[in-house]
Amino acid sequence: MCGRTCLTLEPRELESCCKYNKSQQNKSKQPRYRNEFNCGKKYVPSFNVAPTDITPVLVSAVHFDDAADPSDRLLVPMMWGMVPRWHKGDFRKHGLTTNNCRLEGLAFSKLYGPPLAAGQRCVILCEGFYEWQTVKPLKPSERAAFYVHMTQDEKVKMEDKSTWQLETGGQLQLLRIAGLFDVWNDGNGDKLYSYTVITFETEGQFASIHHRSPAILETDEQVADWLDFKRVPANRALNLLQPCQALKWYRVSNIVNNSRNKSDQCNKPLEGGKSTDGSVKTSVVPKSKMMQSWLIVKKRKNEDAEEKPAAENTVKKDLKTEPVDKKPKPDPDMP
Repeated sequence: MCGRTCLTLEPRELESCCKYNKSQQNKSKQPRYRNEFNCGKKYVPSFNVAPTDITPVLVSAVHFDDAADPSDRLLVPMMWGMVPRWHKGDFRKHGLTTNNCRLEGLAFSKLYGPPLAAGQRCVILCEGFYEWQTVKPLKPSERAAFYVHMTQDEKVKMEDKSTWQLETGGQLQLLRIAGLFDVWNDGNGDKLYSYTVITFETEGQFASIHHRSPAILETDEQVADWLDFKRVPANRALNLLQPCQALKWYRVSNIVNNSRNKSDQCNKPLEGGKSTDGSVKTSVVPKSKMMQSWLIVKKRKNEDAEEKPAAENTVKKDLKTEPVDKKPKPDPDMP
């Protein structure tokens, strides 16, 4: 599953981080950022990207220019959560959950099958994604939150952008996730580009966090094959999607639970809670005093909510134990 991501790069920084080499050419190219109106929705870099937000994705240039080389790429802002092209009315009210789509049965889906057949494959870009540990029976508010990212050079710290060296070409390894996109038209003829993240059953150590994970493309070759729908047919492209072996993750604060929290504290590791193998340490203390205060207040509210029903039950129990002047009911087993 993938329900929240982190992407704080500006379009020019993304262009630099997404350089690629075409076959038989040694010189690298940068994808061009192509802005779209998208019914007035704009891309805003964020530490806490949620469904219905706009983020740039990679697509083959031929989707926007029939004469383009299919191996050329564009960066196009699209909304997370695919809007069916046949939907009528407000695009926010189609009533379907389309931020993720399952790999199993994807080709036969009435919703996702047509975009797949049309070659509308994209690569969703992010610095990392957030995942909540759901393999343990806990309340949603008590589930541990983790920040998941690609393996980085030892000098690169995901929570410290100053270590990414973007001004010199960048050493940051972005997460590149396979997805599908579609185009929806409103009543005025304006287009909205939207995408969905492909997921499958988790394998390996990440299974201790969640039973499903996004389809991450680890190599440049996988990205090229996924995007170039003219050269690589759909069935072969789907076979490219395999569990990623280069994932790392660490524990973060549950302030990320609320999609309105966009601060840079969202992807900061909790002190004592850092982990790359899926283990969870229980003694975790937020680095930020503001975050500590927020968590303390939340904990008190939860405790008050739990104590109130308990007190009410005690009163009811006491009332039941008071003597009541009633005749006993006859025993049904007595003659």
